Amino acid sequence: MLKVGDVAPSFSLPDQDGVLHTLEQYKGKKVLLYFYPKDDTPGCTTEACNFRDGYASFADSGLVILGMSKDSVKSHKKFADKFSLQFPLLSDESAEVIKSYGVWKLKKFMGREYMGIDRMSFLIDEKGNIAKIYEQVKPAVHADEVKKDI
Repeated sequence: MLKVGDVAPSFSLPDQDGVLHTLEQYKGKKVLLYFYPKDDTPGCTTEACNFRDGYASFADSGLVILGMSKDSVKSHKKFADKFSLQFPLLSDESAEVIKSYGVWKLKKFMGREYMGIDRMSFLIDEKGNIAKIYEQVKPAVHADEVKKDI
């Protein structure tokens, strides 16, 4: 389990436009890496649109926002275009990075158990270390929580 102060696990993943992103390319900047279960579902849409709506102030404060799920590049493209999202959505179809951050967990819904992404975010500092971990994220207020922390 990752904790504050740990080096954030590195990655190299494509975004909704097929552009590769690595954590190393953001050294010197603060990064919010937010994990979400599925494109174009109610909670995930609320969370993404709140980051979209506050994007200018996040960018002004030097924060890079990266979303990540197991959805395909094509699914991310459709989601980003539909809601005019101006930040990268990274596709981790193998769940390798998702597992390295410890967000691949047993979930329960309507009496059914399955493995899925726990909605969590990681604030990563300029040196690539985890500065804050957001657990049990509430989509409607998460962007405001992050704003207060930066």
